[in-house]
Amino acid sequence: MLTKETLPSVQRALTEAGIDGWLLFDFQGTNPVAGGVLGLKGMVTRRVFAFIPRQGKPVAITHAIEQGPWRDWPAEWGREKYSTWRSLEDAVASLVRGKRIAMEYSPGDAVPYVDRVPAGVLELVRAAGADVVPSAELVTQFYALWTADQLASHLRAAEIVAAVGREAIAEAGARAAAGTPIMEHELQRWIVERFERANLDFDHPAIVAAGPNAADPHYAPSASRPRKIVSGALLLVDLWAKEKGGIFADQTWMGSIGAPSPRAVTVWEAVRDARDAAITVVRERALGGAPIRGADVDDAARAVIVSRGFGQYFTHRTGHSIDSIQLHGSGPHIDNFETREERRLIPGVAFSIEPGIYIAGEIGVRSEVNAHVGETAVTITPREYQRDLIVV
Repeated sequence: MLTKETLPSVQRALTEAGIDGWLLFDFQGTNPVAGGVLGLKGMVTRRVFAFIPRQGKPVAITHAIEQGPWRDWPAEWGREKYSTWRSLEDAVASLVRGKRIAMEYSPGDAVPYVDRVPAGVLELVRAAGADVVPSAELVTQFYALWTADQLASHLRAAEIVAAVGREAIAEAGARAAAGTPIMEHELQRWIVERFERANLDFDHPAIVAAGPNAADPHYAPSASRPRKIVSGALLLVDLWAKEKGGIFADQTWMGSIGAPSPRAVTVWEAVRDARDAAITVVRERALGGAPIRGADVDDAARAVIVSRGFGQYFTHRTGHSIDSIQLHGSGPHIDNFETREERRLIPGVAFSIEPGIYIAGEIGVRSEVNAHVGETAVTITPREYQRDLIVV
């Protein structure tokens, strides 16, 4: 959040980037970056702007009937009220005219997660005489980074998530061996119950996919389409959770109910090795002081899968940002496939690494860990991540 304590670091970044200010805009939650930075509490139904100048005090442009959400805005900072569209446009123009300003937009929609400002608002700001540039690097620095306490929260959640993932696969194996195989949706509910007992939050239930169902990366098990997890099945369990107010841990585990087929082992090893190639390049480049982009890590993982002959079946990016608020965050993604992610992985950012191979009607395999880039170390979670298929 923008506070009197964080303002100097934001203004230093603006100075270093040669930008006159950062203009935040939101309307009914269309820009989660602005919402997270401003931290408004209460009903906000009208357009809001907040201008953070390179020097001087921030100024908020607020609707006259919605002053309550701004009660934590420092009294010494500026706050202008508007009621009419004319007064709103005049207030914006007075702040940005003749200035080079950053906003949440991405040229050509290259990175949708930082392309949050509507085209009409950009037109309004440019018509006022501003030169608008992307705020993507500012978003990384002042929205996506974890604090030490947040990292600690993630580490605790990651170990619980890992234990539940492994235990879920063991439960499926035990049920199959006993001749009473569990359904995918029943195992999904089993996972939900374990998270609830551990007092962890999650936004929606885990993915539990057996056999060819795992070839759908976002498969959703259902009681209306029940599938038993039987001997001979390859099982994918993708699960995520966090402490209340904490940071998500997001993992995918792979198990085989009975001995895996040679084909399953071949596909698994390609995915595992791609994951490990991504981890290696992050560690070598980030800790070696060389700039590294999310795109570079995606390239490293994808090259392994292509070299094994499965390139056409790796149909999504290698990983997503996990920022201080969202599981699929607005920081740098591990992507040079779906989007053009040029942002650098700087200390404090975190993301998933989750390559996969999906062959429709046959097999789906994914392995997912999380990574946090620190000043002196890259932390991979969970602590003991998967090296081989879990065979039960």
